[in-house]
Amino acid sequence: MQIKVVKLYEKGFMTQPFAMGGEDGEEKFDRKIKYRSSLQNYVIDTGNEVILVDTGLPSETPPFTADPDSSIYIGSKIRDYVDALKEAGYTPDKVSKILITHKHEDHTGELRAFPNAKVYIGPEDADAMNLNGPNIVHATYKDGPYYNFPFSQKIADGVYFIKACGHTNGNSLIIAEKDGLFFLFHGDITYTDEALYENKLSIVYENKAAARETLDNVREFIKNHPTVYLSTHTPLGIENLEELRVVDLGKPTATLPLEDIVYTTASGRYVCSVCGYVYDPDLGDSSQDVDPGTPFSELPVDWKCPRCRQGLDKFNPA
Repeated sequence: MQIKVVKLYEKGFMTQPFAMGGEDGEEKFDRKIKYRSSLQNYVIDTGNEVILVDTGLPSETPPFTADPDSSIYIGSKIRDYVDALKEAGYTPDKVSKILITHKHEDHTGELRAFPNAKVYIGPEDADAMNLNGPNIVHATYKDGPYYNFPFSQKIADGVYFIKACGHTNGNSLIIAEKDGLFFLFHGDITYTDEALYENKLSIVYENKAAARETLDNVREFIKNHPTVYLSTHTPLGIENLEELRVVDLGKPTATLPLEDIVYTTASGRYVCSVCGYVYDPDLGDSSQDVDPGTPFSELPVDWKCPRCRQGLDKFNPA
């Protein structure tokens, strides 16, 4: 088995309130503290088949503009998903299965590039996305407990799809076993590894109680198994894989300074940092009676992202 990174965005940041304020409240944390952010997905090559974990943002997503006041800035694009997958050594026709951690567009954006792959996804998220077709597999978690996780489904030898609700109602995580290590692909159970060590939820979840239970289960698993923690939104995910770094919850990985951030001119469009929805003032938002021609700055204060229901403060200029 080989595990590889699909590198998509780099040199971003997230604030401490965003990463850790989900239970205690954002006001308990310091906006001046920022952690490195990025966007990457992963490939599990079993030797018999190529399995993807998530499929990045749609290729047409406009570039994000860095704003020092943003809660999270994913970073600047390295390459589109399919090109990044080729950089990792794979073409779409070689992919047999795709394991989706959850429905947000930065994890599902290029499913369309793999019409012949079987797509495994939690049933609640599949329904929310209206995903249908012969290649869509609603996870049944028919194989029962996987260690301390109550519900799992075996995907291939050494690869397990595990129910892990909270961030979304159909959220899942994936564990791959290799050479005595457990590689845990978790989507957004935490946005940064610092939150894992501090035992803090981010502010993004659909069910807080379930998100807490899932994080508790993840930490309990890590305490009892040598685990490489593979994150989506921090370069620590890449570094953990490269170094085969096993999590020790009592010894947090050092927080490194932010990388150089490239500041660019805004276009007037805004992108949701949670799900990738693009607000275009030329189009407005008919679902919330926002007329075409309405600038982002003039949206009602209670306006929500039409896709994931996050507020104005979760949007970045594009």
